[in-house]
Amino acid sequence: MRAVSFTQGGAAEVLNYGDVDAPRHCGDRQALIEIKAIGINPIDCKIRTAPDRFPVIFPVIPGCDAAGIVAAVGDQASGFKPGDAVYFSQPGFNHRQGTYAEYACVDTDLLALKPAALTFEEAAAVPLVFITAWEALHDRARIDRNQTVLIHAGAGGVGHAAIQLAKLAGACVITTVSSERKAVLAKQLGADWVINYRTQDVVAEVSRYTGGEGVDIAFDTVGGAVLQSCFQCVKPYGDVVTILQPTPETNWNEARKRNVRFSLELMLTPVLMELTAAKRHQGEILQQCAALFDAHKLAVHVAQTFTLKDAQAAQRMLEQGHPAGKLVMSVA
Repeated sequence: MRAVSFTQGGAAEVLNYGDVDAPRHCGDRQALIEIKAIGINPIDCKIRTAPDRFPVIFPVIPGCDAAGIVAAVGDQASGFKPGDAVYFSQPGFNHRQGTYAEYACVDTDLLALKPAALTFEEAAAVPLVFITAWEALHDRARIDRNQTVLIHAGAGGVGHAAIQLAKLAGACVITTVSSERKAVLAKQLGADWVINYRTQDVVAEVSRYTGGEGVDIAFDTVGGAVLQSCFQCVKPYGDVVTILQPTPETNWNEARKRNVRFSLELMLTPVLMELTAAKRHQGEILQQCAALFDAHKLAVHVAQTFTLKDAQAAQRMLEQGHPAGKLVMSVA
């Protein structure tokens, strides 16, 4: 089969497009997926840059997200049959293969039927970012109606998913962006108040919008100084959730003073740690999202589509261009 792989870490140039051996046998609780489209995520670039930090085996086929057709199922697999259109997020950890390929074996716990309203390219852009946003808001922060939520980088992959999920939960959404073009997208997705962090003081604007009270939930998708600012934006006894590793320089004094409930969100954990119930939960999140997409209550923004052989260009665009929404690759 055709696939993208690399044999050493480095810049995007280490990615090679060519023929590799196709999966021969899936596990009992896996399905063989003929991949039609692949979602591109920052974690793909992190694995390529520093593969020694992750449980991968060389040659590495990167990628987590994809949409495609079930070609075969394992002996103990249930819920899916050949011919089903599905979507999923499964990193290539612990002897698994990533999604930058024409075929992959996938744990059926992680699979969900593809939303009928979405193309394969659109569906492939969904899993990692919507699962991350769902787990952060619902599972970590326990979002509730009439709360006020600050979502950083609202035009990014996770951010644009989080805005929509927060609005569906009945929350008021404040978000940050870097340009007027991205502000327009954030407003279209439902954001109530948009802050341009390049020209405005985020902490001051949040205080002004909330009458000095702060937000109930601050969701950090950037890390570093942005995480630090979240502690000044959240109200006492509020929630701060981050998808990044706090740095050694993080000052926790303000968080401690406000008695903040702090949470980490890493959607890779279920596969990384082989947690069956957590993997099943992620499949269920995708099922719920599929229903919302088909009811036209959710949308995914695809900024640009590449072909699989253009994986180098796609990853460079993600790293350097900071596109609004998601980048995807089609498997021609």
